[in-house]
Amino acid sequence: MSKRLFDFTLASLALILLGVPMLLIGLAVRLNSPGPALYWSLRVGRQGKPFLMPKFRSMRVGTPTVATHLLPDPESHVTPLGRWLRRTSLDELPQLWCIVRGDMSLVGPRPALCNQQTLHAMRETSGVHALAPGLTGWAQVHGRDDLDDAEKAAYDAEYLRTHCLVLDLRILCRTALLVLRGEGIRH
Repeated sequence: MSKRLFDFTLASLALILLGVPMLLIGLAVRLNSPGPALYWSLRVGRQGKPFLMPKFRSMRVGTPTVATHLLPDPESHVTPLGRWLRRTSLDELPQLWCIVRGDMSLVGPRPALCNQQTLHAMRETSGVHALAPGLTGWAQVHGRDDLDDAEKAAYDAEYLRTHCLVLDLRILCRTALLVLRGEGIRH
């Protein structure tokens, strides 16, 4: 089975199964703080092509568009429901749509913000931009938010050299375990 067919099939099935819970999460986001349920972020995709990636909004409207760890006081920007969404990774569910569309894959390097130039440069140097960005990835299961850009880029390059369906399945299983344990996530 091709990676694209695997991604499309699994993401479509997940969207069908999680449709009602996702609608309820969207409603809860709207009721919890002013603003839209979804936050659309401009990210860098395959071959450096930008695309819009949705997440359930976990930050207050007006928060600067930078990586969370670059905010002076990140906790002041996160909504009460947003903390829970981030801890459980439920804020990532709308990205299933990007997988169905073909902008993303289930497994690949996490899509970086367009203003993360250092990470982009490292990924370009190693050829990682040839891959579709993923909902999860090799770097994600090796530290997620606890990794610096150089470590993320190194894991992404390793994934580029070794990726296959078996590794993708291993990464998906490991991601599920890490999410259930709440490991490697900055709130």
